[in-house]
Amino acid sequence: MSQTVHDIFVIGGGINGCGIARDAVGRGYSVALAEMNDFASGTSSGATKLIHGGLRYLEHYEFRLVRESLMEREVLWAMAPHIIWPMRFVLPYHKGGIRPAWLIRLGLFLYDHLGGRKLLPPTAVLDMRKDPAGKPLKALFTKAFEYSDGWVDDARMVVLNARDAADKGALIMPRTKVVSAWREGDVWIIETRNALTGASETHRARMLVNAAGPWVDQVIRSAFGQNEARHVRLVQGSHIIVRKKFEGPRAYFFQNPDNRIIFAIPYEEDFTLIGTTDRDFKDDPKDVRISDEETAYLCNAASEYFNEPVRPDDIVWTYSAVRPLFDDGASKAQEATRDYVLKLETEGGAPLLNVFGGKLTTYRRLSEHALEKIGEAIGGKGKPWTGQSHLPGGDFAAQAYESEVAKLKAGYPFLAERHARRLVRRYGTRAAILLGKAAETEDLGRHFGGDLYEAEVRYLADHEWAMSADDVLWRRTKDGLRLTAEEKRLLEEYMAAKPERIAG
Repeated sequence: MSQTVHDIFVIGGGINGCGIARDAVGRGYSVALAEMNDFASGTSSGATKLIHGGLRYLEHYEFRLVRESLMEREVLWAMAPHIIWPMRFVLPYHKGGIRPAWLIRLGLFLYDHLGGRKLLPPTAVLDMRKDPAGKPLKALFTKAFEYSDGWVDDARMVVLNARDAADKGALIMPRTKVVSAWREGDVWIIETRNALTGASETHRARMLVNAAGPWVDQVIRSAFGQNEARHVRLVQGSHIIVRKKFEGPRAYFFQNPDNRIIFAIPYEEDFTLIGTTDRDFKDDPKDVRISDEETAYLCNAASEYFNEPVRPDDIVWTYSAVRPLFDDGASKAQEATRDYVLKLETEGGAPLLNVFGGKLTTYRRLSEHALEKIGEAIGGKGKPWTGQSHLPGGDFAAQAYESEVAKLKAGYPFLAERHARRLVRRYGTRAAILLGKAAETEDLGRHFGGDLYEAEVRYLADHEWAMSADDVLWRRTKDGLRLTAEEKRLLEEYMAAKPERIAG
Protein backbone atom coordinates (compact mmCIF):
# COMPACT_ATOMS: atom_id res chain seq x y z
CA MET A 1 0.00 0.00 0.00
CA SER A 2 1.25 3.43 -0.92
CA GLN A 3 1.96 5.52 2.18
CA THR A 4 1.13 8.72 0.28
CA VAL A 5 -2.23 10.13 1.31
CA HIS A 6 -3.74 12.23 -1.46
CA ASP A 7 -6.14 14.99 -0.54
CA ILE A 8 -8.54 13.93 -3.31
CA PHE A 9 -8.98 10.76 -5.37
CA VAL A 10 -11.19 11.20 -8.45
CA ILE A 11 -12.95 8.28 -10.13
CA GLY A 12 -13.69 9.00 -13.80
CA GLY A 13 -11.75 10.52 -16.69
CA GLY A 14 -14.56 12.28 -18.48
CA ILE A 15 -14.95 16.04 -18.63
CA ASN A 16 -16.23 16.40 -15.05
CA GLY A 17 -13.57 14.20 -13.46
CA CYS A 18 -10.69 15.77 -15.38
CA GLY A 19 -12.09 19.26 -14.80
CA ILE A 20 -12.33 18.72 -11.05
CA ALA A 21 -8.82 17.21 -10.90
CA ARG A 22 -7.35 20.17 -12.81
CA ASP A 23 -9.11 22.78 -10.70
CA ALA A 24 -8.16 21.02 -7.44
CA VAL A 25 -4.47 20.52 -8.20
CA GLY A 26 -4.25 24.11 -9.37
CA ARG A 27 -5.40 25.23 -5.91
CA GLY A 28 -2.75 23.19 -4.13
CA TYR A 29 -4.52 19.94 -3.32
CA SER A 30 -2.71 16.66 -3.99
CA VAL A 31 -4.84 14.78 -6.50
CA ALA A 32 -5.04 11.33 -8.07
CA LEU A 33 -7.45 10.33 -10.84
CA ALA A 34 -8.32 6.89 -12.20
CA GLU A 35 -10.16 6.25 -15.47
CA MET A 36 -11.03 2.63 -16.28
CA ASN A 37 -10.71 3.14 -20.06
CA ASP A 38 -9.30 5.95 -22.20
CA PHE A 39 -10.13 9.56 -21.40
CA ALA A 40 -13.45 10.70 -22.90
CA SER A 41 -14.23 7.15 -24.00
CA GLY A 42 -17.81 7.44 -22.70
CA THR A 43 -20.25 10.33 -22.64
CA SER A 44 -17.63 13.04 -23.07
CA SER A 45 -16.76 12.05 -26.64
CA GLY A 46 -20.33 11.26 -27.65
CA ALA A 47 -21.87 14.72 -27.39
CA THR A 48 -23.22 16.98 -30.13
CA LYS A 49 -20.01 18.93 -29.43
CA LEU A 50 -21.63 22.26 -28.64
CA ILE A 51 -20.68 24.98 -26.19
CA HIS A 52 -24.17 26.36 -25.89
CA GLY A 53 -26.68 27.93 -23.59
CA GLY A 54 -29.29 25.33 -24.38
CA LEU A 55 -32.02 27.24 -26.18
CA ARG A 56 -34.50 24.40 -25.77
CA TYR A 57 -33.88 24.23 -22.00
CA LEU A 58 -35.78 27.53 -21.69
CA GLU A 59 -38.97 25.60 -22.49
CA HIS A 60 -38.39 23.57 -19.33
CA TYR A 61 -37.73 26.73 -17.26
CA GLU A 62 -34.12 25.80 -16.53
CA PHE A 63 -33.13 29.47 -16.36
CA ARG A 64 -30.24 28.99 -13.91
CA LEU A 65 -28.65 26.36 -16.12
CA VAL A 66 -29.16 28.42 -19.29
CA ARG A 67 -27.74 31.58 -17.73
CA GLU A 68 -24.68 29.75 -16.39
CA SER A 69 -24.18 28.06 -19.76
CA LEU A 70 -24.51 31.31 -21.71
CA MET A 71 -21.97 33.00 -19.48
CA GLU A 72 -19.53 30.12 -19.94
CA ARG A 73 -19.48 30.23 -23.73
CA GLU A 74 -16.98 33.07 -24.06
CA VAL A 75 -15.04 32.01 -20.95
CA LEU A 76 -14.35 28.60 -22.49
CA TRP A 77 -13.66 30.07 -25.92
CA ALA A 78 -10.95 32.28 -24.36
CA MET A 79 -9.56 29.25 -22.47
CA ALA A 80 -9.20 27.06 -25.53
CA PRO A 81 -9.54 28.97 -28.83
CA HIS A 82 -7.84 26.14 -30.72
CA ILE A 83 -10.54 23.56 -29.93
CA ILE A 84 -13.49 25.93 -29.33
CA TRP A 85 -14.83 28.46 -31.82
CA PRO A 86 -18.04 30.41 -32.48
CA MET A 87 -20.71 29.03 -34.76
CA ARG A 88 -23.87 30.61 -36.15
CA PHE A 89 -27.03 28.48 -35.99
CA VAL A 90 -29.87 28.86 -38.48
CA LEU A 91 -33.33 27.99 -37.16
CA PRO A 92 -35.69 27.70 -40.17
CA TYR A 93 -39.29 28.74 -39.59
CA HIS A 94 -42.54 28.23 -41.44
CA LYS A 95 -46.14 28.97 -40.51
CA GLY A 96 -47.80 26.06 -38.81
CA GLY A 97 -44.51 24.94 -37.24
CA ILE A 98 -44.21 23.45 -33.76
CA ARG A 99 -43.28 26.74 -32.09
CA PRO A 100 -44.84 30.10 -33.06
CA ALA A 101 -42.56 32.92 -34.21
CA TRP A 102 -43.28 35.04 -31.11
CA LEU A 103 -42.11 32.21 -28.82
CA ILE A 104 -38.90 31.74 -30.82
CA ARG A 105 -38.28 35.51 -30.75
CA LEU A 106 -38.80 35.57 -26.97
CA GLY A 107 -36.44 32.65 -26.45
CA LEU A 108 -33.75 34.25 -28.60
CA PHE A 109 -34.20 37.61 -26.83
CA LEU A 110 -33.54 35.86 -23.51
CA TYR A 111 -30.66 33.99 -25.12
CA ASP A 112 -29.08 37.28 -26.21
CA HIS A 113 -29.52 39.00 -22.85
CA LEU A 114 -29.35 36.39 -20.06
CA GLY A 115 -25.62 35.72 -20.32
CA GLY A 116 -22.38 37.65 -20.71
CA ARG A 117 -22.26 37.91 -24.51
CA LYS A 118 -19.46 40.28 -25.58
CA LEU A 119 -17.77 38.90 -28.70
CA LEU A 120 -20.48 36.63 -30.08
CA PRO A 121 -22.80 38.38 -32.57
CA PRO A 122 -26.50 38.76 -31.66
CA THR A 123 -29.61 37.14 -33.08
CA ALA A 124 -30.70 38.03 -36.62
CA VAL A 125 -33.65 37.29 -38.91
CA LEU A 126 -32.86 35.82 -42.36
CA ASP A 127 -34.76 35.93 -45.63
CA MET A 128 -34.11 32.39 -46.81
CA ARG A 129 -35.08 33.28 -50.39
CA LYS A 130 -31.96 35.47 -50.57
CA ASP A 131 -29.58 34.16 -47.93
CA PRO A 132 -27.21 31.33 -48.95
CA ALA A 133 -28.41 29.38 -45.89
CA GLY A 134 -31.70 28.79 -47.71
CA LYS A 135 -30.12 27.06 -50.70
CA PRO A 136 -29.91 23.47 -49.35
CA LEU A 137 -33.37 23.63 -47.74
CA LYS A 138 -36.86 23.08 -49.10
CA ALA A 139 -38.60 26.13 -50.56
CA LEU A 140 -41.27 26.29 -47.84
CA PHE A 141 -38.66 27.67 -45.40
CA THR A 142 -38.65 31.33 -46.44
CA LYS A 143 -37.66 32.75 -43.05
CA ALA A 144 -35.14 31.78 -40.38
CA PHE A 145 -33.73 33.02 -37.12
CA GLU A 146 -29.97 33.01 -36.63
CA TYR A 147 -28.12 33.00 -33.32
CA SER A 148 -24.66 32.31 -31.90
CA ASP A 149 -23.25 29.43 -29.89
CA GLY A 150 -19.96 27.57 -29.91
CA TRP A 151 -18.41 24.35 -31.18
CA VAL A 152 -15.91 22.21 -29.26
CA ASP A 153 -13.74 19.20 -29.95
CA ASP A 154 -15.13 17.43 -26.89
CA ALA A 155 -12.63 14.58 -26.46
CA ARG A 156 -9.69 16.95 -26.88
CA MET A 157 -11.12 19.24 -24.20
CA VAL A 158 -11.13 16.27 -21.81
CA VAL A 159 -7.58 15.12 -22.52
CA LEU A 160 -6.24 18.69 -22.31
CA ASN A 161 -7.77 19.05 -18.84
CA ALA A 162 -6.07 15.78 -17.87
CA ARG A 163 -2.79 16.94 -19.42
CA ASP A 164 -2.87 20.24 -17.52
CA ALA A 165 -3.74 18.47 -14.27
CA ALA A 166 -0.76 16.15 -14.74
CA ASP A 167 1.52 19.09 -15.60
CA LYS A 168 0.47 20.70 -12.32
CA GLY A 169 1.33 17.57 -10.32
CA ALA A 170 -1.76 15.33 -10.33
CA LEU A 171 -1.32 11.57 -10.60
CA ILE A 172 -3.34 10.69 -13.73
CA MET A 173 -4.03 6.99 -14.34
CA PRO A 174 -5.87 5.97 -17.52
CA ARG A 175 -7.01 2.38 -18.00
CA THR A 176 -7.10 1.96 -14.25
CA LYS A 177 -10.32 0.68 -12.70
CA VAL A 178 -11.35 1.28 -9.10
CA VAL A 179 -12.20 -2.19 -7.86
CA SER A 180 -13.23 -1.27 -4.32
CA ALA A 181 -13.07 1.56 -1.84
CA TRP A 182 -13.69 1.69 1.88
CA ARG A 183 -13.22 4.03 4.79
CA GLU A 184 -10.68 3.56 7.52
CA GLY A 185 -11.49 6.39 9.88
CA ASP A 186 -10.87 9.67 8.11
CA VAL A 187 -9.10 8.11 5.11
CA TRP A 188 -10.36 6.28 2.02
CA ILE A 189 -8.56 3.10 0.97
CA ILE A 190 -8.93 2.63 -2.79
CA GLU A 191 -7.97 -0.53 -4.66
CA THR A 192 -7.27 -0.17 -8.38
CA ARG A 193 -6.40 -2.56 -11.19
CA ASN A 194 -4.56 -1.64 -14.39
CA ALA A 195 -6.53 -2.91 -17.39
CA LEU A 196 -3.39 -3.44 -19.49
CA THR A 197 -1.08 -5.16 -17.02
CA GLY A 198 -3.53 -6.54 -14.47
CA ALA A 199 -1.41 -5.00 -11.70
CA SER A 200 -3.23 -3.94 -8.54
CA GLU A 201 -2.45 -0.94 -6.38
CA THR A 202 -3.81 0.51 -3.18
CA HIS A 203 -4.17 4.27 -2.73
CA ARG A 204 -5.11 6.41 0.22
CA ALA A 205 -7.02 9.69 0.12
CA ARG A 206 -8.73 12.09 2.49
CA MET A 207 -11.68 12.45 0.12
CA LEU A 208 -13.20 10.53 -2.76
CA VAL A 209 -14.94 12.12 -5.77
CA ASN A 210 -17.15 9.81 -7.83
CA ALA A 211 -17.38 11.40 -11.29
CA ALA A 212 -17.90 8.18 -13.23
CA GLY A 213 -20.64 9.58 -15.47
CA PRO A 214 -23.01 6.83 -16.66
CA TRP A 215 -21.24 4.44 -14.30
CA VAL A 216 -21.69 6.63 -11.20
CA ASP A 217 -24.38 4.35 -9.74
CA GLN A 218 -22.38 1.24 -10.72
CA VAL A 219 -19.41 2.60 -8.76
CA ILE A 220 -21.63 3.27 -5.76
CA ARG A 221 -23.00 -0.26 -5.97
CA SER A 222 -19.86 -2.23 -6.81
CA ALA A 223 -17.02 -0.26 -5.22
CA PHE A 224 -18.93 0.92 -2.16
CA GLY A 225 -21.37 -1.98 -1.81
CA GLN A 226 -24.50 0.22 -1.77
CA ASN A 227 -26.68 -2.11 -3.84
CA GLU A 228 -29.78 0.10 -3.95
CA ALA A 229 -28.14 3.16 -5.57
CA ARG A 230 -30.43 4.63 -8.25
CA HIS A 231 -29.57 8.27 -8.86
CA VAL A 232 -29.17 8.69 -12.61
CA ARG A 233 -31.43 8.32 -15.58
CA LEU A 234 -29.48 7.01 -18.55
CA VAL A 235 -30.50 8.61 -21.84
CA GLN A 236 -29.03 7.46 -25.16
CA GLY A 237 -28.07 10.04 -27.73
CA SER A 238 -26.92 8.94 -31.19
CA HIS A 239 -25.43 10.85 -34.11
CA ILE A 240 -24.76 10.14 -37.77
CA ILE A 241 -21.97 11.57 -39.95
CA VAL A 242 -22.70 11.96 -43.67
CA ARG A 243 -20.81 13.50 -46.59
CA LYS A 244 -21.13 17.28 -46.57
CA LYS A 245 -24.75 18.34 -47.19
CA PHE A 246 -24.17 22.08 -47.48
CA GLU A 247 -21.46 24.69 -47.90
CA GLY A 248 -20.44 27.36 -45.42
CA PRO A 249 -19.62 27.45 -41.71
CA ARG A 250 -23.15 27.79 -40.34
CA ALA A 251 -25.13 25.00 -38.66
CA TYR A 252 -28.87 24.27 -38.68
CA PHE A 253 -31.30 23.81 -35.79
CA PHE A 254 -34.28 21.72 -36.95
CA GLN A 255 -37.58 21.41 -35.05
CA ASN A 256 -39.35 18.09 -35.45
CA PRO A 257 -43.12 17.40 -35.34
CA ASP A 258 -42.64 15.32 -32.15
CA ASN A 259 -41.36 18.49 -30.38
CA ARG A 260 -37.77 17.25 -30.39
CA ILE A 261 -34.91 19.01 -32.15
CA ILE A 262 -31.86 17.93 -34.11
CA PHE A 263 -28.80 19.79 -35.37
CA ALA A 264 -27.04 19.56 -38.74
CA ILE A 265 -23.50 20.84 -38.24
CA PRO A 266 -20.41 21.23 -40.45
CA TYR A 267 -17.99 18.51 -39.33
CA GLU A 268 -14.29 18.02 -40.01
CA GLU A 269 -14.47 20.12 -43.22
CA ASP A 270 -15.81 17.35 -45.47
CA PHE A 271 -18.80 16.05 -43.51
CA THR A 272 -22.07 16.94 -41.80
CA LEU A 273 -22.97 15.80 -38.29
CA ILE A 274 -26.67 15.14 -37.63
CA GLY A 275 -28.05 14.49 -34.15
CA THR A 276 -29.09 13.84 -31.52
CA THR A 277 -31.70 11.34 -30.38
CA ASP A 278 -33.16 11.10 -26.87
CA ARG A 279 -34.30 7.75 -25.52
CA ASP A 280 -34.02 5.96 -22.21
CA PHE A 281 -31.26 3.37 -21.96
CA LYS A 282 -31.40 0.37 -19.62
CA ASP A 283 -28.30 -1.67 -20.52
CA ASP A 284 -24.59 -1.38 -19.72
CA PRO A 285 -23.29 1.96 -21.08
CA LYS A 286 -20.28 0.22 -22.66
CA ASP A 287 -22.66 -1.56 -25.05
CA VAL A 288 -24.39 1.56 -26.43
CA ARG A 289 -24.80 1.53 -30.23
CA ILE A 290 -27.04 3.42 -32.61
CA SER A 291 -30.22 1.48 -33.39
CA ASP A 292 -31.94 1.09 -36.76
CA GLU A 293 -34.83 3.08 -35.29
CA GLU A 294 -32.55 6.01 -34.37
CA THR A 295 -30.85 5.91 -37.78
CA ALA A 296 -34.22 6.11 -39.51
CA TYR A 297 -35.36 8.89 -37.17
CA LEU A 298 -32.33 11.11 -37.88
CA CYS A 299 -32.48 10.50 -41.64
CA ASN A 300 -36.21 11.21 -41.81
CA ALA A 301 -36.03 14.29 -39.56
CA ALA A 302 -33.22 15.86 -41.60
CA SER A 303 -34.96 14.97 -44.86
CA GLU A 304 -37.95 17.04 -43.81
CA TYR A 305 -35.72 20.11 -44.22
CA PHE A 306 -33.08 19.35 -46.85
CA ASN A 307 -33.87 19.38 -50.58
CA GLU A 308 -31.70 16.32 -50.97
CA PRO A 309 -32.90 13.54 -48.62
CA VAL A 310 -30.56 11.98 -46.07
CA ARG A 311 -30.46 8.21 -46.57
CA PRO A 312 -28.87 5.47 -44.47
CA ASP A 313 -26.52 4.75 -47.40
CA ASP A 314 -25.09 8.29 -47.00
CA ILE A 315 -23.77 7.53 -43.50
CA VAL A 316 -19.99 7.22 -43.17
CA TRP A 317 -19.81 6.91 -39.39
CA THR A 318 -22.05 6.89 -36.33
CA TYR A 319 -21.47 7.35 -32.64
CA SER A 320 -23.63 6.95 -29.57
CA ALA A 321 -23.26 7.80 -25.91
CA VAL A 322 -25.27 7.57 -22.73
CA ARG A 323 -25.94 10.77 -20.83
CA PRO A 324 -26.19 10.30 -17.07
CA LEU A 325 -28.99 12.74 -16.23
CA PHE A 326 -29.96 13.22 -12.61
CA ASP A 327 -33.23 11.30 -12.18
CA ASP A 328 -35.78 13.99 -11.40
CA GLY A 329 -38.78 11.82 -12.31
CA ALA A 330 -39.45 13.51 -15.66
CA SER A 331 -41.83 11.51 -17.83
CA LYS A 332 -39.84 11.82 -21.06
CA ALA A 333 -36.13 11.43 -21.69
CA GLN A 334 -35.93 14.80 -23.45
CA GLU A 335 -37.60 16.49 -20.45
CA ALA A 336 -35.18 15.19 -17.80
CA THR A 337 -33.06 17.96 -16.29
CA ARG A 338 -29.70 18.70 -17.91
CA ASP A 339 -28.56 20.44 -14.74
CA TYR A 340 -25.97 18.84 -12.50
CA VAL A 341 -26.32 17.74 -8.89
CA LEU A 342 -23.49 17.34 -6.37
CA LYS A 343 -24.15 15.14 -3.33
CA LEU A 344 -21.70 15.38 -0.44
CA GLU A 345 -21.61 12.57 2.13
CA THR A 346 -19.68 13.29 5.33
CA GLU A 347 -21.24 10.80 7.72
CA GLY A 348 -19.27 7.68 8.56
CA GLY A 349 -15.76 9.04 8.23
CA ALA A 350 -13.87 10.22 5.14
CA PRO A 351 -16.09 12.35 2.87
CA LEU A 352 -17.48 11.30 -0.53
CA LEU A 353 -18.72 13.57 -3.31
CA ASN A 354 -20.97 12.02 -5.96
CA VAL A 355 -21.36 13.96 -9.21
CA PHE A 356 -24.58 13.50 -11.18
CA GLY A 357 -25.34 14.97 -14.59
CA GLY A 358 -23.58 17.93 -16.15
CA LYS A 359 -22.64 18.86 -19.70
CA LEU A 360 -19.61 20.08 -21.62
CA THR A 361 -20.53 23.75 -21.39
CA THR A 362 -20.86 23.80 -17.62
CA TYR A 363 -17.97 21.51 -16.68
CA ARG A 364 -15.75 24.36 -15.43
CA ARG A 365 -18.49 25.80 -13.19
CA LEU A 366 -19.40 22.31 -12.00
CA SER A 367 -15.74 21.88 -11.04
CA GLU A 368 -15.77 25.15 -9.10
CA HIS A 369 -18.91 24.10 -7.25
CA ALA A 370 -17.32 20.71 -6.53
CA LEU A 371 -14.30 22.51 -5.05
CA GLU A 372 -16.64 24.43 -2.77
CA LYS A 373 -17.99 21.11 -1.48
CA ILE A 374 -14.46 19.74 -1.17
CA GLY A 375 -13.47 22.82 0.82
CA GLU A 376 -16.41 22.26 3.17
CA ALA A 377 -15.36 18.66 3.71
CA ILE A 378 -11.55 18.77 4.07
CA GLY A 379 -10.70 22.45 4.25
CA GLY A 380 -10.36 24.99 1.46
CA LYS A 381 -7.21 25.75 -0.51
CA GLY A 382 -6.53 28.44 -3.05
CA LYS A 383 -9.12 30.44 -4.94
CA PRO A 384 -11.07 29.90 -8.17
CA TRP A 385 -8.57 30.30 -11.00
CA THR A 386 -9.69 28.47 -14.12
CA GLY A 387 -11.83 31.31 -15.50
CA GLN A 388 -8.68 33.24 -16.51
CA SER A 389 -6.63 30.19 -17.52
CA HIS A 390 -5.74 28.51 -20.80
CA LEU A 391 -5.85 24.84 -21.63
CA PRO A 392 -2.59 23.50 -23.12
CA GLY A 393 -2.04 25.03 -26.55
CA GLY A 394 -4.78 27.63 -26.04
CA ASP A 395 -2.53 30.51 -24.98
CA PHE A 396 -3.52 32.90 -27.76
CA ALA A 397 -6.33 35.42 -28.20
CA ALA A 398 -9.84 34.08 -28.79
CA GLN A 399 -10.06 35.60 -32.27
CA ALA A 400 -6.44 34.92 -33.31
CA TYR A 401 -6.77 31.45 -34.87
CA GLU A 402 -5.92 32.70 -38.36
CA SER A 403 -2.78 34.44 -37.15
CA GLU A 404 -1.70 31.26 -35.34
CA VAL A 405 -2.08 29.34 -38.61
CA ALA A 406 0.04 31.99 -40.35
CA LYS A 407 2.72 31.68 -37.64
CA LEU A 408 2.85 27.91 -37.99
CA LYS A 409 3.05 28.14 -41.78
CA ALA A 410 5.88 30.69 -41.48
CA GLY A 411 7.83 28.38 -39.16
CA TYR A 412 7.11 25.24 -41.21
CA PRO A 413 6.61 26.37 -44.83
CA PHE A 414 6.48 22.80 -46.12
CA LEU A 415 3.09 22.25 -44.45
CA ALA A 416 0.06 22.24 -46.74
CA GLU A 417 -2.52 24.87 -45.78
CA ARG A 418 -5.09 22.29 -44.75
CA HIS A 419 -2.56 20.36 -42.67
CA ALA A 420 -1.41 23.52 -40.86
CA ARG A 421 -4.98 24.53 -40.10
CA ARG A 422 -5.79 21.12 -38.69
CA LEU A 423 -2.68 21.06 -36.49
CA VAL A 424 -3.56 24.45 -34.99
CA ARG A 425 -7.14 23.29 -34.44
CA ARG A 426 -5.91 20.24 -32.54
CA TYR A 427 -2.84 21.49 -30.71
CA GLY A 428 -2.80 25.28 -30.86
CA THR A 429 0.60 26.67 -29.88
CA ARG A 430 1.80 23.14 -29.04
CA ALA A 431 1.79 22.22 -32.73
CA ALA A 432 5.36 23.55 -32.81
CA ILE A 433 6.33 21.03 -30.10
CA LEU A 434 4.83 18.25 -32.19
CA LEU A 435 6.67 19.35 -35.34
CA GLY A 436 9.96 19.99 -33.56
CA LYS A 437 12.88 20.54 -35.94
CA ALA A 438 11.11 19.18 -39.02
CA ALA A 439 12.23 21.01 -42.17
CA GLU A 440 10.33 18.94 -44.74
CA THR A 441 7.45 16.47 -44.85
CA GLU A 442 9.84 13.49 -44.76
CA ASP A 443 11.01 14.62 -41.30
CA LEU A 444 7.53 13.85 -39.93
CA GLY A 445 8.21 10.14 -40.27
CA ARG A 446 5.95 7.39 -41.45
CA HIS A 447 2.75 8.43 -43.24
CA PHE A 448 -0.34 6.62 -41.95
CA GLY A 449 -2.88 8.18 -44.34
CA GLY A 450 -4.65 11.50 -44.71
CA ASP A 451 -2.37 14.04 -43.07
CA LEU A 452 -1.51 11.77 -40.12
CA TYR A 453 2.24 11.23 -39.71
CA GLU A 454 4.40 9.42 -37.19
CA ALA A 455 5.44 12.68 -35.50
CA GLU A 456 1.82 13.36 -34.52
CA VAL A 457 1.20 9.79 -33.38
CA ARG A 458 4.37 9.90 -31.24
CA TYR A 459 3.27 13.21 -29.73
CA LEU A 460 -0.14 11.75 -28.84
CA ALA A 461 1.45 8.69 -27.25
CA ASP A 462 4.12 10.64 -25.35
CA HIS A 463 2.01 13.60 -24.21
CA GLU A 464 -1.66 12.56 -24.34
CA TRP A 465 -1.79 8.91 -23.22
CA ALA A 466 -2.78 7.51 -26.63
CA MET A 467 -2.22 3.75 -26.54
CA SER A 468 -4.30 2.35 -29.40
CA ALA A 469 -5.34 3.25 -32.92
CA ASP A 470 -8.83 4.11 -31.68
CA ASP A 471 -7.36 6.57 -29.16
CA VAL A 472 -5.63 8.36 -32.03
CA LEU A 473 -8.26 8.05 -34.75
CA TRP A 474 -11.50 8.71 -32.88
CA ARG A 475 -10.69 10.67 -29.71
CA ARG A 476 -7.40 12.61 -30.08
CA THR A 477 -8.26 13.22 -33.76
CA LYS A 478 -11.05 12.24 -36.16
CA ASP A 479 -8.65 10.86 -38.78
CA GLY A 480 -10.61 7.62 -38.67
CA LEU A 481 -12.98 9.30 -41.13
CA ARG A 482 -10.23 9.48 -43.73
CA LEU A 483 -8.01 6.41 -43.29
CA THR A 484 -8.66 3.16 -45.12
CA ALA A 485 -9.14 -0.12 -43.27
CA GLU A 486 -5.60 -1.13 -44.24
CA GLU A 487 -4.13 2.17 -43.01
CA LYS A 488 -5.97 1.75 -39.70
CA ARG A 489 -4.60 -1.79 -39.35
CA LEU A 490 -1.04 -0.58 -39.92
CA LEU A 491 -1.49 2.15 -37.33
CA GLU A 492 -2.80 -0.39 -34.82
CA GLU A 493 0.29 -2.54 -35.42
CA TYR A 494 2.51 0.49 -34.88
CA MET A 495 0.74 1.42 -31.63
CA ALA A 496 0.90 -2.14 -30.33
CA ALA A 497 4.67 -2.14 -30.86
CA LYS A 498 5.08 0.96 -28.66
CA PRO A 499 3.76 -0.13 -25.24
CA GLU A 500 6.28 2.02 -23.38
CA ARG A 501 4.70 5.23 -24.66
CA ILE A 502 2.52 6.24 -21.76
CA ALA A 503 2.31 9.93 -20.88
CA GLY A 504 3.21 11.01 -17.39
